[in-house]
Amino acid sequence: MTDFQVISEARCEIGESPVWDDRTGCLLWTDIPRGLIFEWHATTGARRQWSFGEAVGSFGLCASDRLVVALVNDVVLFDRDSGTRTTIATVTHGRAGMRLNDSKVGPDGAFWVGSMDASGAPDPQGTLYRVAPDGDVRAITTGFKTSNGLAFGPGGTLMYHSDSRGPWVDVYDLDPATGEARNRRRFRDLDEATGRPDGGACDVDGRYWSAGISAGRLNRFAPNGTLLDWIDLPVSRPTMPCFGGPDGMTLYVTSLSSGFTPEDFERSPLSGQVLALQAPVRGVTVERFRDA
Repeated sequence: MTDFQVISEARCEIGESPVWDDRTGCLLWTDIPRGLIFEWHATTGARRQWSFGEAVGSFGLCASDRLVVALVNDVVLFDRDSGTRTTIATVTHGRAGMRLNDSKVGPDGAFWVGSMDASGAPDPQGTLYRVAPDGDVRAITTGFKTSNGLAFGPGGTLMYHSDSRGPWVDVYDLDPATGEARNRRRFRDLDEATGRPDGGACDVDGRYWSAGISAGRLNRFAPNGTLLDWIDLPVSRPTMPCFGGPDGMTLYVTSLSSGFTPEDFERSPLSGQVLALQAPVRGVTVERFRDA
């Protein structure tokens, strides 16, 4: 049986975007609708949090030690010590009510971030963007309901990306020097029972780990898309894994509790919490946004 440690002090409505800061030994994550980013020091237990006054879809680390943060429309650089924010890019969404969602900093040093379209329209406008360090925004591809699952394989030559409402995962060939993504192809079609693909991460053996948000588990896929195995979690709606810890072999998993009933919490009392568990392999180190 897998042992789980609860990291968070309070449950999140939609816990997301766990990020391990190897320089400080801290785990960070967001509660999207509450517009909060949390920080927890793995050794001392010290905690901090910051409020952004609007939804925080996701974020990444910067070379300067700032955070690159995806708000509803804006991408900002945020200094955790001074609280200073600098807007570097603004996205114009395809229709009203959309917001930025899942992201990762790529091996090219750019911020890859997607948007979500919850309108239910037959022509979803969710889009995957590449935001360069100079603020240049490039739309990579569009037509998604919920852009999600971004992760980069070892060596930085493969990029994984999902639509949680597809539900499917695609993979692209990536030039880690230029950020050119090409040869998009289907990696895996999924379903409710296996787990709709939410956030993702890669390990050093080239496996893709996906939070199966509809199945309460972490799925691990081979590079050819074969489902190798999974870990059943004590939360019914996991949202994203990340690798961290001093040796890169701790898995941190966020989850959500939004919309839960008292009966739901009876069945899954840890929902909305952030969990830690021992990983069988090291994760790929996520890059830093090249702002400095």
